[in-house]
Order: sequence, then structure tokens, then C-alpha cells
Amino acid sequence: MSAAASKTTPLYDQHLKLGAKIIPFGGWLMPVQYSSIMEEHLAVRNAVGMFDISHMGELVASGPRAGEWLNTMLTNNVAKLEVGTGQYTFLLNDEAGIIDDLILYRIEDEKFLLVVNASRIEDDFEWLRAHLPGSATPATAEVRLENQSDRYAGLAVQGPKIGELFAALFGEGKELPARNQIAQFDLGGTKLWIARTGYTGEDGIELFFPAADAAPVWNQILENGKSLGIRPCGLGARDTLRLEMCYPLNGSDLSPEHHPLEAGLGFFVDLTKPQFTGREKLLREKRAGLSRRLVPFRMKGKSPPPRPHYKVFRDGEAAGELTSGTLSPSLNYGIGMAYLTTPAPKPGEEIEIEIRGQKFPAVIEKKPLYKKP
Repeated sequence: MSAAASKTTPLYDQHLKLGAKIIPFGGWLMPVQYSSIMEEHLAVRNAVGMFDISHMGELVASGPRAGEWLNTMLTNNVAKLEVGTGQYTFLLNDEAGIIDDLILYRIEDEKFLLVVNASRIEDDFEWLRAHLPGSATPATAEVRLENQSDRYAGLAVQGPKIGELFAALFGEGKELPARNQIAQFDLGGTKLWIARTGYTGEDGIELFFPAADAAPVWNQILENGKSLGIRPCGLGARDTLRLEMCYPLNGSDLSPEHHPLEAGLGFFVDLTKPQFTGREKLLREKRAGLSRRLVPFRMKGKSPPPRPHYKVFRDGEAAGELTSGTLSPSLNYGIGMAYLTTPAPKPGEEIEIEIRGQKFPAVIEKKPLYKKP
């Protein structure tokens, strides 16, 4: 076990009690599975599953110019956010490489919550802090930035039975937040921010609340969800679920070596904004034509599961390598994503994946790989 992976979430003891298999992930010790990845994956697809996301970071930007400043730092259009809404967006470096992908919520008129990836918390905070607009003193700053990650626990509860579970927790009179919205709720005296964003392709909610209340909230949700077939879920199911939907993973599919357009995520980049970090590079890339694209694929016939860094071949020539790959529990065949060089890859094109020195046939597909029946 990596010495660097020394951080634990407030729910670490709960994971051990439930017999979770723990692995190092992004500097944290996290549950990869409790029962099996297959069982946890199918619980989310068919009922409801709960993930500990307390390792993710929470940065708070506030002040009269916070929204205006964030709009120069992030790719999506912050000006479109009303209070109580959120959006998926990117933090880019000067060369338009992806520092992080994150969710931005406007929780008050002059206050924003940034939920960032666990391994990027310090980098994101330092990058943003280095680009704060100048001010005489912090007390009079037009933009204030705080790293509040240590104060929060986080849970993601995902699956088609989320409405029933929400009613069991909060009563029939309380309504789920609408898609991409965030609101405050009270659960047994604990104040919760509850968002409805999701990353599994299923309906679901994310809860952010004081770290000291992590265990009681976790256990109450498990108790209320027992009759609905709830399962605690680990990183393994998180990865198979998101990959079936072709949702990229930071550090695998997204990195400073890639930009959002070649990752196929231009929808979350507003090039009509007059200014944001990386904009000019993205405009040049778009005009010149992209030299590589992130594409999803599925294996054909019987083959070992595809894994990250396996080589991809087109017409017998090396054309890239996998960024993600796994055996899909829902589809029962190998799936993955890879950056392929030009000419632009198209759905239906046949490729080959080299696995342990042998080439296996695969085909490029449209997103998402999994479609609900």
C-alpha cells in the first residue's frame, strides 16, 4: 500500500466495519468494493447504491466579483447560473490542458461551491489563488477563495429508486431538487446541501454536510434504503458505471496533456465568452482541426478485458492507447475509451486492441455505450 495514500475520509471506519476492500486512490485510502463490483454496479442500475465521495474537494469562492472572476477561470458560462443551480466545467492551464473537471454550484448570489477531484484539491486551489484579482487586504477583497474540503463529508446516492429513498428520508412533502440544482435540507438536525447531478447514468443525488456527521448520515441512509435493496458501493462500480456512460475520469481520460475539445466535451466550453484561461489555444485548435479525439469502443467476440494503456491499431498501424477499459457488467463485453489520431475516427470503424501481445478486434461506438432499456 502506497505510503502517499495516507488520507482517510470520515467514513473510513464504517467501510472497515462493512468489510470493504481498501485501496490507495489519489492519495486516499478508499473502498474499491464491499461485496463484488458486479453486485454493486447492478444495484445502482436496478435499485440504489451509495458512494463515499468525502475525498472530493470543496472550494468556496465568494464576494461581489466572484462570479465575474470564475467566468474568466472556467470554460462554461458562469453568468448563466442562477442561485441554486450547477454546471459541469473545466479548469484549464494556459495551454488549454485540463487541470481539473469539476461541478460549480451557485449557492448564493455572491457565493459559489466548487466540487473538485480528490487528487487535484491542492493544485486547483493554488492555481485559482494565484489568479485572484488583486486587493488591498483579504477583508476588502472583491473575491475570496477558501479551501473547505476538510470541513465536508460527501455522499453520492444513485439509482432508479432514489425518489423512494428520498421520500423515506425526508417525508412525502419534500421534493427532490431538479436536475442540476442544489438546495439545503435538514436530516436529523444535520444541515445538508443536496444536488442532483450524478455520474452513473442513473438518477441520483449528492450530499455535502459537516464531516462530524458523516457516520450517522451514512448509517441512516443505509437503514432507510434497506427495503429498497440499497448497497454501499466502491470505486470499482463507480468506474464501470461511468465508463458505460462514457463519462471521462480525471487522471485517466482527462489530463493536462489533453483539452476538452479533443475529449469530445466542447458542449461545456463557451468559446463565445470574451475571456477565459486557455480560450485562444482552443480557438486555434478548433480552426486548425483536431489532431486526436477521445472515442468509446466495444470489444468484438471473446477477449480479455481491455485495460488502460493497451495499444490501439487502425489498419495495422499504431494509432493511440486506451485511457480507460473494463468488462461492462451491464453489457457483458469489454468496453473502453482511447484517444485516436486523425483521420477522425467514426462510429462503426473497426480497430484492434493489443492485449498481452495479441490483437483483438473492437469497434468504435457512439456515446453512451449503455442505454437504459
